[in-house]
Amino acid sequence: MRLLRRTLYTTTVAVLLAVGLWQLGHGVAINTKATLAQYLLRRAWGRTLAGEPRAKPWPWADTWPVARMRVPSHGVDLIVLAGATGSALAFGPGLVSGTTIPGAPGVAVVTGHRDTHFRFLQHLKSGDEIVVETMGGHTARFVVDEAFVIDARTAVIGTGAGAARLVLLTCYPFDALRPGGQLRYAVVSVPGTSDGASRRTP
Repeated sequence: MRLLRRTLYTTTVAVLLAVGLWQLGHGVAINTKATLAQYLLRRAWGRTLAGEPRAKPWPWADTWPVARMRVPSHGVDLIVLAGATGSALAFGPGLVSGTTIPGAPGVAVVTGHRDTHFRFLQHLKSGDEIVVETMGGHTARFVVDEAFVIDARTAVIGTGAGAARLVLLTCYPFDALRPGGQLRYAVVSVPGTSDGASRRTP
């Protein structure tokens, strides 16, 4: 009986250790892939600014850079990809199809994973500046206006014409053990002036 208990204990410990190591390795692999991808995307962004249309970061890519987004107060510097498919979001934040380019009239919605590129969203606060460089080399400046949690099953974020808005979207909560779920964390930014103040429209 004692031998059986010892065997069960040893087996349980071995299984838990194996699962823990697998989870750790999986997490490291995701972050490594995300970091390496941003390096390749920066090269593709350079080609984009030089005039190459839809500059793919690697030959088999089904996406391409559409903007560069910086948040100076948090040390964030990311290349934004075309589309928000699962394959694209594995490598960087993506501009949701059907929404406008950041800085143009209307609402630009950029989404990313809460455990890699958009982890910083939980630390953004009202007044933080977001700088977006577009494919034409233009720069649009935004300041964070508000942040809130929404239900993805019922919430609708407008994409029509009107004053420019930038919405950053990720899964919520940030410390969830499992990916997915119905809740989303949304950060809404409005156009900013050169001194960082928000510029609202009536």
